[in-house]
This record gives sequence, structure tokens and C-alpha cells, in this order.
Amino acid sequence: MNDLMSQAVDLMIAGMGFVFVFLIILVFATLLMSKLIERLAPEPATPVKTTRARPKAPASVDPDTAEAIKKAIAQFRSRHKK
Repeated sequence: MNDLMSQAVDLMIAGMGFVFVFLIILVFATLLMSKLIERLAPEPATPVKTTRARPKAPASVDPDTAEAIKKAIAQFRSRHKK
């Protein structure tokens, strides 16, 4: 029984060692790919600036439908205030 437990512990340590080594290799491979992409990818021309402006409804939406959507959003927001 003692020999069987010794083999089980050896197998467990070997398995955990292989997983650890694989994860280390995976981290370095990910870092290498990240550096490679940074070097090869072009820089963005200008950063996109986002604003909190309300979007206009597209021309294909009926004004009554747009108004109903606005009221529904306002009602939802009034019920779900934090």
C-alpha cells in the first residue's frame, strides 16, 4: 500500500509540474505575441472621443415610435434609479 501511495504522489507532482511549465510557456508566448503585434500593427490615427450626446433617431423611424421609445426609456430609468 505504501508503494502505491508513493507512486500516486510522484504522478501527482509530475502532473502538476507539467501543468505549471505549460502555463509558464503560455504566459511567455502571449507576451511575445503581444510585443509582436505592437511592433507590426499601425498606430491609430487619432483616438476616438466619445460624448454623452443623445443620438438622433434615424429618418426611417416614425416620430410617434421614437416618442414612445423615449417615454419607455424615461420610465425604465425612473424605476431603476440606484
